[in-house]
Amino acid sequence: MFKRIRSKLDDMGTIKRLCERAEIHALHDQQREPGGEHFLLAALDLPDGTARLAFEQAGAEPGALKAAIERQYGDALLSIGLTADAPPDIPVSAHSGAYQAAASGQVVMQELAEARRDHAPLLGAHVVSIVAGLPQGVVPRALRALGVDPASLKSSADAIVGKSSP
Repeated sequence: MFKRIRSKLDDMGTIKRLCERAEIHALHDQQREPGGEHFLLAALDLPDGTARLAFEQAGAEPGALKAAIERQYGDALLSIGLTADAPPDIPVSAHSGAYQAAASGQVVMQELAEARRDHAPLLGAHVVSIVAGLPQGVVPRALRALGVDPASLKSSADAIVGKSSP
């Protein structure tokens, strides 16, 4: 019983770190609400190292993800005739009140909640598995730009998660 309680407390700490880091990544991108791409970057920041391991096992360089995401933002702007200039000097601040995420970020959190029915620890690889499975958006385009097959990345993450289960 104490082991289950400890596991839940550890998971709460991981979720807190994940949300805080996702918000920091979003604010850096001049967005108030973190999306799936920000949760993926946050998973790479987690100390368990499993998100990075999933990338490496899929043949990807985790450190290249941020630049690939930024290129997707720039490409999206170019597609409508705008250019991506340096972000304004005015920093974007987080919403006050309850935590809010963009639609893709909400999907990540909802799927994490559903997947957490077992008693294995919450890992960065769980986030990678969920985000790599998103069918559209910034993350699949960024992964393709890196030459990473999202299905392969998801499989790598799932294998890591499977090894960590009791």
